[in-house]
Amino acid sequence: MRFLHTADWHIGKKLHGYDLLTEQRDAYEQIKAIALAEQVDAVVIAGDLYDRALPSEDAVSTLDAMLVDLNRQQQFPLLAISGNHDSAVRLSQGSEWFASTDFYLKTTIADGVKPVVLGDTQFFLLPYFEPFAVRQYFQDDSLKTVAAGMARLVTAMQEQFDPTKKHVLVAHFFAAGSQHSDSETLVQVGGLNAVPVDLLTPFDYVALGHLHRKEALQNEPTIKYSGSPLKFSTSEAADTKGVWIVDTDKTPVEVTFKPLKPLHDLVVLTDSFAHLMDPEVKYNVTPDDFIAVALTDTTPIANVMQRLKTRFPKIIELQRVNQLDVTPETLNIEEVQRDPLTLLGDFFGTVTDHALTEQQQEWAKTTLQQAMKEEN
Repeated sequence: MRFLHTADWHIGKKLHGYDLLTEQRDAYEQIKAIALAEQVDAVVIAGDLYDRALPSEDAVSTLDAMLVDLNRQQQFPLLAISGNHDSAVRLSQGSEWFASTDFYLKTTIADGVKPVVLGDTQFFLLPYFEPFAVRQYFQDDSLKTVAAGMARLVTAMQEQFDPTKKHVLVAHFFAAGSQHSDSETLVQVGGLNAVPVDLLTPFDYVALGHLHRKEALQNEPTIKYSGSPLKFSTSEAADTKGVWIVDTDKTPVEVTFKPLKPLHDLVVLTDSFAHLMDPEVKYNVTPDDFIAVALTDTTPIANVMQRLKTRFPKIIELQRVNQLDVTPETLNIEEVQRDPLTLLGDFFGTVTDHALTEQQQEWAKTTLQQAMKEEN
């Protein structure tokens, strides 16, 4: 059995207000091309198909087109689960007849403990769950944490193991020892929702979703996060996104990473404002790339964001690497006792290197009058 492991598509997600559907369609085409080139027997999607429980019409039509293409046109068996961003109820609509075309979409714990058998492999498709759901399923109030619930679920799954087949778990949770990136929704509280990787050793391979970096879980050759197909935050800017190709006919299973190339990259530029605005200074970016700027300047810069956008139209973030250095001159008693509007004008000029406009002076005057009236 050879399958492709992907997850966290987050169809419909926006990056600081920018729509990513074009980039997501491009990443999908690359995933499909890899599946065809590698001649996989199935495609696994480990949760978070959508970015929100109530996706937009465009997001729904986009994901539907992808799934229909993979399953009906390309005839790949699909094995998918709901993640913490998905609405399990909405996503499950139609799942009973999806299986007629080898599209196995599981959204409940009850479905997760029943294996789907393809080739030499039993797949256990366990969707994202909260502790109360596993308490209800087993009718056991002692199951207070995800880890306790997971231990009970693994035991139930092992009872279904066919010793002549390989066993793969597809799940969506936070594995203990993993590292978050900024774009992920925190689903652990005080470690209560972390699953120890020791619980997962009965499986030949564990295809995980939820964390967006494939490196999130280190030193686990058969327990893998696929990561998201796109970069969703600046903390992922240096990452290489991709999918895993898993061969279960090897012992241990053989896992190979296949990279994806971003249509429009997310790049962090760390430099001075002067260099960033200098047309002679070349950066390996395109006008359609998403840019996060880390300014090295220590002095105030007026209208900095607007000016940077004239060269980098898709700036999504602006930070200062060094402390902003604003050191007004020491004032004597006479200067301190000047009227508030004069002091405001001096301070504004020091910080922005510009004088107050007539409109700003009028706003300041009106506001000062109101404040003095309230004080009196």
